[in-house]
Amino acid sequence: MAPELSSFEARRRANVANNAKLLKDSAEVAAKMRKAAAPPPRAAPSKKRKAAEPAPRTRVMPTRATRSSARLAGTGTENGVGVKLEDIPTELKPPEPKRIRRGGDLELSNIHVEGQRWSSTNALASFVQGAQPGVRTFTEDDIKDTSDDDLKDLRKEMGDLKLYEGWVPNDIKITPERVYALTFHPMQDKPIILAGDKKGTLGFFDASQKAPEPMDDDDEDPDIPLPEVGAFEVHSRTISSIKVPMFDSNSVITSSYDSSIRCLDLPTQVTRQLWAPEDDAEDLGITCIDMSPEAKDVILFSTLEGSLGRIDKRTKGKAEIFGVCDHKIGGLSVNPRLPYLVATASLDRKVAIYDLRHASPTHLADHASRLSVSHVSWNRSNHLATSSYDDTIKIYDMASLNTNWTKFDELSSQHITPAYTVPHNNQTGRWVTILKPQWQVQPADGVEKFAIGNMNRFVDIYDHKGKQLAQLDGEGITAVPAVAEFHPTLNWVAGGTASGKLCLWM
Repeated sequence: MAPELSSFEARRRANVANNAKLLKDSAEVAAKMRKAAAPPPRAAPSKKRKAAEPAPRTRVMPTRATRSSARLAGTGTENGVGVKLEDIPTELKPPEPKRIRRGGDLELSNIHVEGQRWSSTNALASFVQGAQPGVRTFTEDDIKDTSDDDLKDLRKEMGDLKLYEGWVPNDIKITPERVYALTFHPMQDKPIILAGDKKGTLGFFDASQKAPEPMDDDDEDPDIPLPEVGAFEVHSRTISSIKVPMFDSNSVITSSYDSSIRCLDLPTQVTRQLWAPEDDAEDLGITCIDMSPEAKDVILFSTLEGSLGRIDKRTKGKAEIFGVCDHKIGGLSVNPRLPYLVATASLDRKVAIYDLRHASPTHLADHASRLSVSHVSWNRSNHLATSSYDDTIKIYDMASLNTNWTKFDELSSQHITPAYTVPHNNQTGRWVTILKPQWQVQPADGVEKFAIGNMNRFVDIYDHKGKQLAQLDGEGITAVPAVAEFHPTLNWVAGGTASGKLCLWM
């Protein structure tokens, strides 16, 4: 008789039987799932019917010569292959080699695409801007090719002007800061140049002073004495204009962005204030002043706010101020023969003419340029010269306005249309003073001409018809002589740079 199982042993055996049943059931379920997921059996491939061979075609060749295909004729091409490369399918062509990236700087002139169709660079010409120091735009060949004998002689005469040899320009530091205004004293026995800078300093240089003796070539480090220069802080901000009237050569009249106009009396060496706003807090920056020998006591001025002002030295500090423009007026010029006519150049791209014979300035006519007009200058023969940021110098011929002309309403747009337009790079940027054309006041040779700085470190000379007379240069000029001006009567030219240096040609 078998022994009776304990309750623990009975539970254990029951668990073993249950587990065995679960494993069996799981195996059956897994077998069914594998069978359901198996792909259906492939059908036996049917035998492909062999296409019947086509009957051979016979080609009847024409008796006369015709064009035929090299490929169909079975002849080879130039490279010995029966099929052209472009006829080969893309997937059968050999892979192209990987294109290697080009590094470093590349000049377009060296990476032209081959072929005449791609050789033009005219589309890029309009993007070439900026100065090219030392690159002349007026050469000896231009003088030789001049057909007009009088113009040729004049060009030779102006081209003979030589850079001052007493000191190199870098040694003649006429002002501590950037030159903004410059002029000659009208005396003819010696050249005296006056310059005003960014901080309000007025500098004097006498070019007749004795220059140092030439040093021996063996001296490696010569001690060359510097020239004598006088500098005086007559204003607290930028000096915008300097005038030494020919009818009063003992007075030096200056204007400034500090809103004042002053007069330096040379014999007493005292500078007195001619005008400033009554309210010290009022800021009325003066951009330009001018006067006419026909009205010696009247000074006209323009401002940063777009207004015109007029003061009479006999009225002890009183001024009439008229708002004529909503933008900065950068240049102002009085007609030398008709002192009631004033021309302005402003930031609104216009050169305008006003008549001052009424209670307020009467607008007569104007002409708009593509970009802002920097300066305007009027000469004795009624020619206006302007410089503007569209890289042109424009000359307006108003010779019909002679001294007997009194009907201001006869001035029309035909009088203020440019008679001559001269291409000229006027892109000065931030660090170079604006280029301004300045007529010679009373030329002794009778030739109306003006000077203007050149961004390639020259000074350009033009006549009243826009013909270039000279391009002044010299050794040792390391900056743009942007502020250029003639002596009132003699053919002396001075130019001031952004570092306060002076260039002088005589």
